Amino acid sequence: MKALPQISEAEFEVMKVIWKYAPINTNEITDKLTQTTKWSPKTIQTLIKRLVTKGALSYEKQSRVFVYTPLIEQKEYIKQESRSFLKRYYGGDITAMFSAYIEDDKLSKSEIDALRSLLLKNSGNKEI
Repeated sequence: MKALPQISEAEFEVMKVIWKYAPINTNEITDKLTQTTKWSPKTIQTLIKRLVTKGALSYEKQSRVFVYTPLIEQKEYIKQESRSFLKRYYGGDITAMFSAYIEDDKLSKSEIDALRSLLLKNSGNKEI
């Protein structure tokens, strides 16, 4: 699998808007992000330019505006980041990650049922 570009937390916020609304123009991106952040339009434009440079976005000029489309899929990016997190903090041991989480936070019955269902689906076992 080809490595996807590394993006910052701020760039990820921009990507979430683009993933949700693509194709989307600069003004629409700015409008949506100024409602949820304290960023100036100039900051948002800088983040967009960085994402284009990193190969995360493509754009085309339509009349007087730039319209952006993601070049990476949200699901694939999140999968890559999850693997990186797991490897960095837990040595790739998913059991250690879940154990650390479960020790600190009590799971609700519905969360346990959802996890059980996922494990059953992926293991082929009838019991968990």
